[in-house]
Amino acid sequence: MSLVGDKLVGVIGAGSMGGAVARGLVASGTLEASHLLVADPDAAKRAAFEKLGARSFADEGALLAERPDVVVFAVKPQVLPGVLETAAPYVDGRLVISIAAGITLCTIEGALPGARVVRAMPNMPVQTRSGASALAAGTRATAEDLELARELFSSIGAACVMREDQLDVESTVVGTAPAFFALFVDTLTRAGVAAGLPSDTCREMLLATMRGSADQMIEEGVHPRAYLERVTSPGGTTAAGLRALEPALFEGSFAAVDAAMARTRELAGE
Repeated sequence: MSLVGDKLVGVIGAGSMGGAVARGLVASGTLEASHLLVADPDAAKRAAFEKLGARSFADEGALLAERPDVVVFAVKPQVLPGVLETAAPYVDGRLVISIAAGITLCTIEGALPGARVVRAMPNMPVQTRSGASALAAGTRATAEDLELARELFSSIGAACVMREDQLDVESTVVGTAPAFFALFVDTLTRAGVAAGLPSDTCREMLLATMRGSADQMIEEGVHPRAYLERVTSPGGTTAAGLRALEPALFEGSFAAVDAAMARTRELAGE
């Protein structure tokens, strides 16, 4: 049974992530459009949600005055403090979900002493409802709050619960992964071109293969290593290619994550 039910959900910020969350809730059937409130200063974005049947507001104060059961803060980290100040009088006893990177549960709970808080870290593919989101609960959030948040973010991809100290790692590894995957497709495309394929044809086929391989592993629950064994014939061309690729890819992946984590700590002032 859905925990979302007929709850009123407000999304403050209809940019890339906030808009994806809001659209995904409706498109997946998780939430009726009439139960969705969206706040954004951009009139075109508001109009798009009104066409879906949602209600839109030019500022967060007007949305919060409607007293939604759940409020999702989908604004940039530098904007969040002002939004929290506006929200404080309206969210006592309510569930608040923040997707602002780097703003801790402690900080949000301090600004909203009456709210129950969950942090969520989604990545870019949530825009196509095939992304990944990590969730961490604050000290006042209940098990039901966390499950409700998981249900909301499951409408736009995978959603996993973890400790807050793991969120930076998740947002670094999973958040950067779309760029890493794009780079891999691009380098394979260039290798294919060097071997004689037209670039547009090679790219199209590689992207289709990447999507199909991922879908197959997910739908069948196949571990990536088992999938490698499935598609690698003894003494075949794939085995030869993997022998050349794996050492460099292994070392490069670890180095890339280490570099991204170092930059994350730098940006956080650690």
